[in-house]
Amino acid sequence: MKLELTSTKINKVVGRKELAFKVTEASTPSRADVRREIAVLMRTEPDNVYVRVLEAKSGTRVTTGLAHVYNNAVTAEAVEPKYIITRNKGKEAVKAEKPAATPAAPEEEKK
Repeated sequence: MKLELTSTKINKVVGRKELAFKVTEASTPSRADVRREIAVLMRTEPDNVYVRVLEAKSGTRVTTGLAHVYNNAVTAEAVEPKYIITRNKGKEAVKAEKPAATPAAPEEEKK
């Protein structure tokens, strides 16, 4: 996969970098693959990267997109919409992060 940044904007208020990129590959890459590539390129953790848009150009091997790279994962979780977090991490990962509701322990029967 060949990933090329087309523009970079620093948003100091939110604490992120807003990237526009172009990927050249035989097929449309997955969000997870793009997240890993951007994390390597920006020298950060994949948890700090959220791919907002992936658009495959019909009839070409080019996919364009937008991504946000945050300074830390806590800020990312607070700022990014839930549906973007779900798209990037997957439904299973989001469910695993939520604490499971523990069933109430049955009280001892009174005699």
